[in-house]
Amino acid sequence: MLDVIIGIPVKSFAAAKRRLAAVLDDAGRARLGKELAERTVATVTESGASPLVLSADDLVTEWAHDIGVEVLLDEGSSLDEAAGAAVTEARHRRGAWAILHADLPLLTSRELVAAVETLSAGRAVIAPSSDGGTSLVGCSLDVFSFSYGPGSFHRHLAALAALSPAVVVSRGLCLDLDTPEDLTAAIGAAGGAWLIE
Repeated sequence: MLDVIIGIPVKSFAAAKRRLAAVLDDAGRARLGKELAERTVATVTESGASPLVLSADDLVTEWAHDIGVEVLLDEGSSLDEAAGAAVTEARHRRGAWAILHADLPLLTSRELVAAVETLSAGRAVIAPSSDGGTSLVGCSLDVFSFSYGPGSFHRHLAALAALSPAVVVSRGLCLDLDTPEDLTAAIGAAGGAWLIE
């Protein structure tokens, strides 16, 4: 069985969730970005995987160190490059890897455990978000060609096709929080838990 390292890209809290500007002010978006990141790190830890925060922001790095989580500085590179650096780090440790977005407000450790167990057994895993993106992708390849952006799920799925990946579809992995509509859906599903004052 392989150890599983999950890279979690985390943007600057101050710059987080700009598409929510119509419903949350700067401070509210920063609090939401931090709460989502904290929740995601905790969920990864509860699943039995090792979280690895990917960030170029000093305050995010300080926050991660304060809660005892390792950080891999992405030096302001693209998400694809930051994810690639996480793969290199995980394989250096001889572990399986996954990249998990930090803006999944409904994700539970139970949902993530299934993916972690699959990765630990050496099989590839991928999960779509509701907008066609990729909320989770992982395997134990030494190199992977990431292609984030609109429609990335199908590109990543094609890149993993030879590995017959397990496709995980769950509420927690599908709803990534980007738009006011996503926020409304998350608040409703969580009974108001994500209402930021």
